[in-house]
Amino acid sequence: MSEAARDPSPAAPPAVAAATSEEKKGKEPERDKLPPIVTAGAAAGLDRGAKGQISTFSTFVSTVTQKKEATENRSSPTHLAFPNIKNVRDLPPICLDVRQKQRVSVDALSSEMKAPVLPEPILPSQPKTMKDFQEDLEKVKSSGDWKTVHDFYLKTFDSFPELNAAFKKDATTLFNTIEDSGINAKFVNAVYDALLNTPQDIQKTVLKGIINSLLREWKGPRTKDDLRAYFILLQNPQFNNTSTYVIYAHLLRQIATLVEADHHFLVHWFKKLSQKRFKQLVERLLQFISLRLFPAKPEEFPPITKCSWWIPSASKVLALLNTANNLVHPPLTSYTDFYNSTLDHIDLMEEYHTWQSFGNSHSRFSFCQYPFVISIAAKKIIIQRDSEQQMISIARQSLVDKVSRRQRPDMNMLFLNMKVRRTHLVSDSLDELTRKRSDLKKKLKVTFVGEAGLDMGGLTKEWFLLLIRQIFHPDYGMFTYHKDSHCHWFSSFKCDNYSEFRLVGILMGLAVYNSITLDIRFPPCCYKKLLSPPIVPSDQITPVGICSVTIDDLCQIMPELAHGLSELLSYEGNVEEDFYSTFQVFQEEFGIIKTYNLKPGGDKIPVTNQNRKEYVQLYTDFLLNKSIYKQFAAFYYGFHSVCASNALMLLRPEEVEILVCGSPELDMHALQRSTQYDGYVKTDLTIRYFWDVVLGFPLDLQKKLLHFTTGSDRVPVGGMADLNFKISKNETSTNWLPVAHTCFNQLCLPPYKSKKDLKQKLIIGISNSEGFGLE
Repeated sequence: MSEAARDPSPAAPPAVAAATSEEKKGKEPERDKLPPIVTAGAAAGLDRGAKGQISTFSTFVSTVTQKKEATENRSSPTHLAFPNIKNVRDLPPICLDVRQKQRVSVDALSSEMKAPVLPEPILPSQPKTMKDFQEDLEKVKSSGDWKTVHDFYLKTFDSFPELNAAFKKDATTLFNTIEDSGINAKFVNAVYDALLNTPQDIQKTVLKGIINSLLREWKGPRTKDDLRAYFILLQNPQFNNTSTYVIYAHLLRQIATLVEADHHFLVHWFKKLSQKRFKQLVERLLQFISLRLFPAKPEEFPPITKCSWWIPSASKVLALLNTANNLVHPPLTSYTDFYNSTLDHIDLMEEYHTWQSFGNSHSRFSFCQYPFVISIAAKKIIIQRDSEQQMISIARQSLVDKVSRRQRPDMNMLFLNMKVRRTHLVSDSLDELTRKRSDLKKKLKVTFVGEAGLDMGGLTKEWFLLLIRQIFHPDYGMFTYHKDSHCHWFSSFKCDNYSEFRLVGILMGLAVYNSITLDIRFPPCCYKKLLSPPIVPSDQITPVGICSVTIDDLCQIMPELAHGLSELLSYEGNVEEDFYSTFQVFQEEFGIIKTYNLKPGGDKIPVTNQNRKEYVQLYTDFLLNKSIYKQFAAFYYGFHSVCASNALMLLRPEEVEILVCGSPELDMHALQRSTQYDGYVKTDLTIRYFWDVVLGFPLDLQKKLLHFTTGSDRVPVGGMADLNFKISKNETSTNWLPVAHTCFNQLCLPPYKSKKDLKQKLIIGISNSEGFGLE
């Protein structure tokens, strides 16, 4: 929590009473147009300042509230409206993470959907230039007289027109374009950076002006000047202070209830912010939500029942910022910076069930409507508990069916029991999963035929490891390994039966469902395709696994080819004469060269300077979508046959990858703290040598150690503690190398007598192993 949040300073403007008086005298007709404002919220937040002055404002707000109470439900809903979750195509494009396939470009909006261009009002004259303002600040240093600066802030923040007059690049230009806000961003930043260093009376004057502006500006359709004013006010650093949260909440509410076309303008303006300013906006909103949920001082804010619209409004504005972040490549900030870890401590399943019951309707708010704020750890909890509930439900139904037929219940019926032979691992697994398709959502248990032992987790992990290693072997022909990108991709060879691709999809689904981390190297676009769409369509006609792809996606798999296509796009000569290419591709299949047209008659259409972009796009789409459609569709249906759930819609493609493969972020100190010992204690000399060596390893050797001992160099979502890593004493000669049991994440370490000997043996062991170490 920031210092601003811990030590709120008075935010109540001393001149509010005067402003209120003016409002009452001169603006009585306009006041009748004001929206209902929650009295408790205004009073509780503003009474923290000079109470003598604030009582008049509170009384004024109370009067407005009472006058509008009768029309509150009709004119100013306290909840935001969202389309029904059951109709995928109706979801708002602003909440991109719930339905990735609904990424609607604003530029593609029809003219009917765009906001009407209203006549821009005549603005007051521009009070100061940035140079004038900076000179005034310099004069303050020598004179100590803040009057000129005070007058500037008083005038600038007095109303929306004054804000535009001060900060528009050209007051006479409309600037109605979506890509240019027309605001002098450097001037805005300079004014706000100076504001926090001004005397309290100036800061209170600014807040007073914002209050009056927000009350005065609630009227009809918005002009672009109104949007500019909101855009400027949202960047005010005073809103870091909890004493300003009532004002901040009303600003967020007005922005949240703008029409969608206006939101699109704000989204495109947000993406032009500097990385620093953008992150400040995100952090400020996350802090606002966190402190509203868990206030440091309970009396600091009005009861949450009195201002239930605070969090929905903040979440909607966060959604605008998240959309802006997704439009920029590379993004202004990581998607993880939108996570609100405070939500890890609320009842996540209640949020999830509310979302399932009410969807995105306006009647009930749920954070699941805005999944980008929910951390991957919290999403994993939701998915696991949802999986457990489905497992219990299906197992209970099996039990009821058995009893209804007067048959003796068998405990095995509560599990997905896999009995396989090591010598026929793939075929047996495929047969078992095909026969037991209705049991896929039961708890998984594996038995190797002819071997004694109960599956306490180790056999399940071994089954996954052996299957993955066999299926992804180059000789098996299902996947192609690309050395340049260190990842696998689907083989485009045509075959009669795609059931084995379905098996790989089921394996991935079972891994997520049973919290197993797999050592799979798929590129990021694979997971994007896996969520296209996130819910399996009810008909078999709708294409699945098809998503928009770019040359950047191709670069993640085939960097050399992507580089060649980029060279084609930037080539300055005559493409047609120098390359002599057509809209046709060639692929080798079992020693035979086959040709495919990228478009009808493609073999007769030359690639030219004018159509080369189309050629590159069609080529990329062919490689990543069309040429492997049947393979990927089988893989898609296999995965969703296990994981079909609304919970899947909460995930980004990157998060699905982390759930399947784990996180690449290593924290060896955390591993040291959570390690268990068998035959050793953590103070033994050998153990101290071990951690001295491992903590001093470069990252590549640390990854090799993790791969050697667990079968993967990545970490589960829950962190190193979830590995249940164990070091056991191996009572053998110290000439032996360490041994690993990857099924149990166990390292067997001989009692080496010196750090040098331990380091040498450990490096040899982890550098010359496949990483499985199965026994």
